[in-house]
Amino acid sequence: MIKGKSVLGRGLDALINADRQLEEAQPIERTPVSVAVPTSYIMKIDITLVDANPFQPRTNFDPAAMEDLKKSIIANGLIQPITVRRFGETRYQLISGERRLRACTELGHKDIPAYIIEVASDELMLAMALIENIQREHLNPIEIGLAYKRLMDECGLTQEEIAERVGKDRSTVANSIRLLKLPPQIQNSLVKGDITMGHARALVNLVSVTKQLEILKKIIEENLSVRKVEQLVKNALTDKEQAGQRTPSQIPKSAIDYSMQSIEDTLRKLLGTKVVVHRKKDGQGEIVIDFYSQAELERLLELLHEIPQ
Repeated sequence: MIKGKSVLGRGLDALINADRQLEEAQPIERTPVSVAVPTSYIMKIDITLVDANPFQPRTNFDPAAMEDLKKSIIANGLIQPITVRRFGETRYQLISGERRLRACTELGHKDIPAYIIEVASDELMLAMALIENIQREHLNPIEIGLAYKRLMDECGLTQEEIAERVGKDRSTVANSIRLLKLPPQIQNSLVKGDITMGHARALVNLVSVTKQLEILKKIIEENLSVRKVEQLVKNALTDKEQAGQRTPSQIPKSAIDYSMQSIEDTLRKLLGTKVVVHRKKDGQGEIVIDFYSQAELERLLELLHEIPQ
């Protein structure tokens, strides 16, 4: 599992440096993978020795865009090399550039310019592939959501860390992941462009799949605007569901005060010291635990260490 920022950051730097060194490095003749060459080097490699990336987040390849890419390669050559890592003693494994690899293969190219880098683990390989695709490729909203979720589940990154690495707000990451809760029919409609992200974000608030599909049908048949769908969703929500949708700023202050007072009382009894809970309007906050001596601090630390046990 990847922890911290330094390891992942170095991996991404390798991809960035690949672009920077491209202008300076000169490709050499095709070389078998077993030949010893410096780490991080650009060369032409046998295209049949490159295996697909098992962590590729892209599932749809637009045929028209692929044809445009092939025409560009025929006219100008492959301007940007693919990025690979050594895989075993005789092959390479693709990190980024699957569209370029596919286009060159379909054009019958025998070799392909490649930037070969060292990747220490499958986890780092996954993170590099996902982040590179999110930043540089035109993934559809569901592919992006799946990529974010894999970064969380398989690479151990938090939503905040993902947001920092891909240059997005944490709320953007969270909203993308929420789309994965939608039923397949709605996800497919979003991928095909029958509905927009705004429509999908409104529909995900509904608990009932039946209601979601009913409104989906209306969106497509009546070409409804996002605002109209938001109103339909609001009308379809039960009182209980609407209560669950309310933000902390919409909840009566007396309810928040009572909840915070209850939490503070529970923590005071548990820790045996003064505890204050501060809650902000957006739902975030902090818990302040008071201590009055070194001995009391050590006592509190011992209590906290016992919690996982």
